[in-house]
Amino acid sequence: MEPSKSGTVERDGVRIAYEVFGDGEQTVVFVPIDPIIESRAWKAQVPWLSRRARVITIDPRGNGRSDRPADPAAYGQPHLVADTVAVMDELGVDSAVLVGICTSAWTAVLTAAEHPDRVDGLIAIAPWLPFVTPPLPHRVAYPDDEVPDTDEGWAKVTNWGLRRDYRGAMEFFFGECAAEPHSSKVIEDCVGWALQIPPDILITADNGPVGVADREGALDVMGRVHCPALVIHGDDDRCQPASRADLLAEILGAEQVTIGGAGHLPMAREPVAVNKAIGGFLDRLWPRPVRRRYPVPARREKRVLYLSSPIGLGHGRRDLAIAEELRRARPDVRIDWLAQPPLTDWLRRRGETVHPASAFLASEAAHIDGLAGEHDLHAFEAIRQMDEILVANFMVFSELAEQEHFDLWIGDEAWELDHFLHENPELKTTGYAWMTDFVGWLPMTEDSREAELTADYNAEMLDHVARLPRIRDRAIFVGDPQDVVRTPFGPGLPDIRDWTTAHYDFAGYVTGFDPAEIADRTALRESVGFGDEPVCVVAVGGSGVGGHLLRRAVEAYPLLRERRPGMRMVVVTGPRIDPASLPATDGVEVRGWLPDLHRLLAAADVALVQGGLTTTMELTAAGRPFVYVPLQHHFEQNVHVRHRLERYGAGRCVPWTEASPERLADELAALVGTAPGVAPVDPGGAARAAALLAELL
Repeated sequence: MEPSKSGTVERDGVRIAYEVFGDGEQTVVFVPIDPIIESRAWKAQVPWLSRRARVITIDPRGNGRSDRPADPAAYGQPHLVADTVAVMDELGVDSAVLVGICTSAWTAVLTAAEHPDRVDGLIAIAPWLPFVTPPLPHRVAYPDDEVPDTDEGWAKVTNWGLRRDYRGAMEFFFGECAAEPHSSKVIEDCVGWALQIPPDILITADNGPVGVADREGALDVMGRVHCPALVIHGDDDRCQPASRADLLAEILGAEQVTIGGAGHLPMAREPVAVNKAIGGFLDRLWPRPVRRRYPVPARREKRVLYLSSPIGLGHGRRDLAIAEELRRARPDVRIDWLAQPPLTDWLRRRGETVHPASAFLASEAAHIDGLAGEHDLHAFEAIRQMDEILVANFMVFSELAEQEHFDLWIGDEAWELDHFLHENPELKTTGYAWMTDFVGWLPMTEDSREAELTADYNAEMLDHVARLPRIRDRAIFVGDPQDVVRTPFGPGLPDIRDWTTAHYDFAGYVTGFDPAEIADRTALRESVGFGDEPVCVVAVGGSGVGGHLLRRAVEAYPLLRERRPGMRMVVVTGPRIDPASLPATDGVEVRGWLPDLHRLLAAADVALVQGGLTTTMELTAAGRPFVYVPLQHHFEQNVHVRHRLERYGAGRCVPWTEASPERLADELAALVGTAPGVAPVDPGGAARAAALLAELL
C-alpha cells in the first residue's frame, strides 16, 4: 500500500521519516521501532488498519528513510519519544493510539507517561522493559568490551559478533525472534531491513539511554500510564520473557492477549490474530456502528461467496462456467464474487454480482506485473513477495464473512483464504471448497536455497491439511489424476500425484465454453473476420507479463510471411497491455481484450502463445496447432502445464532463450496446415465441479 503522505521532520539536525496511510477521524501511530528494522515491519497491519483510522508509521533514527547519525548522543529512548511527538506535531495529531513492539513498546509506554494528553491508548507487543525482570535464561549476557569464549548462539549478537559477521548475526537473531516453523519470509525480511544499518551504528543505538536509571524508575513510569492498553505476547518468545508482558499488563490494568506457540514477532508471523486483537481493542476504545446481515434460516437464500484468482483471466473463465452449472444444479443459489480487476469488469459484463467489498482488495495482478522481467516471472518468488497483499485481502474477506452469512466459500487458487483459514481455524464458520489446477511449488533454478524454500512451503501445506482436514470441506483439482506431476514435494516428502489423488476430487479440465461453439470452423472463421488466408493468432492471456513475446511475434511476422505467403497475424494484447505499445506492422492486426478469445484461437490456422494453462488448453480442446513459450522461472508453466500438454500431445514448446524471430517463424510455418493428433478434452468438467460444490449446499 502506498502512503497518502510521506515526509520528514528534523530534530537537532536529524531527519526522521514518516508515512501516513488512510484518513480516518482517529489516529494510530506506530512509534519508531528498534533501529535494527524499519517501519515496514508493520506491513501486515497498515493496509487493513488504514481503512478504519489514519495510520502513521515512523522509521527509527538509524534505519529506513531516517538519518543514521554517528554520534552516540543522538540515540536512546528519550530521542525516540521526542521523535514520536515531533511527527505528531508536524501532522497536527492532537492524540493517538500508540503501538510498539519490544523496545518500541517501551517507547510507547514512556510517551504515554510523559505526554498523557497525547495518548488515547497503548498497544504493547512482546514488550521490552528495562530493569524490571531478568532476561530469559538462555540469553547469555556478555560484557560489551569482551570477546566471548564462543562464536555460537547469543555470542553472535555481541559487539564482537556483530562486527565479525553481521549478516550471520542477524540471521541467528531473527531466527530466534521468529522460531516458529515455516518463518523463512519473516526472517528474510527482517535480515534485509537490518542490513540497512551498519553494525557500528546499531551498536551505538543499542547503547543509548533507556529513559530511566533503575527498576524503581521503570515501575514509576509504568505507574503513570492511565490510558486504556492492550498487551500482546507469544508464549514461545525467545527474546523477551513473558513475565515482562504480565507485569506491564498488571500495572497498566491492560487487556492481555497471549498467543500460544507464537514467538517474538507475532504481528508478522501471526498477523491475522494480531490484527483481530488490535481491531477488538480499537472497537472498544472507539465504538463503531455494527452492521450485520443475518436472515433467519427459514427465509434464507443459499449464498455463495466466490473468490477467483485475479492473476490472468483463466480462472475467471472456468469459474464463470462452474457458476453457471452450479445455478443449474441449485436454481436457488445466489453467487457473490469477491474479485479484482480485470476480472471484475468481465464479471459485471456477464451480469454477475461483484460484492462491494471487492473495492478494498489490494491488486495481485499489479504486483505480478511489477515483478516480471523480459518474458520472465519467478512465480514462486512472486507469491512469497505477495505476503502483505495476501494478509490485507484476507482481512477484507474476514470482515465480510463476519458481517454477512454465506453457505459456502469457494476459493479458486485464493491463496490467502486457504492459508489463513488453516492458520486461524476458528474463523471457519461455513462450508469451504478449495480449487486449483496444480499442486506443489517447485524450484526453477539450481540454487539449493530455492529448493529448500519450495519444499518448506509444500511441507507447511501438507501439515495444514493433515492437522486440520476439516478446513477444506472439498478440494477440487481442475483436471485428471494423470495431469498431476510425478515428483516429490521435496526431500522426504510424498509424491505429488499420490498425495493429490488421496486428498482431492477430480473434475476434469474446465474449458469454459461449449464445444458446439467452435464445431463449424467455416462459420467460426467468418464470425471472427477471417477469410481464406492462413491466420496466426498471438495471445498472452490476461496478465501484463507477455509484452515481450508479443513484440517478438511482430518481429517474426515478416519472416513468417516469407515462409507462408499471404499469412496474416492477429495479436491479442489482453486487458493489461496497451495495444498502442506494439509497433505498427503491415499485415499485423492488434486487438485488445477479447472476452471470447477461445473463438479466435479455434478459428486460427496456427497460434503462438505463452505457457499459461487456459490458453494452451483452449487450443488443445479446439485441436489447433500451436507454439508455446513458457515464462522463464515460472514453475507452473514450465513443469505443471508442460506435463499436462505432453499428456494431451498438444503444442510445441520453445524456451524463451531459443525463441528468436527466425525460430518462431520456422516453427509456426511448419505447423500451418497440420492437424495435431491431440487427445480429446472432456467437456464435462464444469458440470462435475458444480456437482461437487452443490453437495456442500
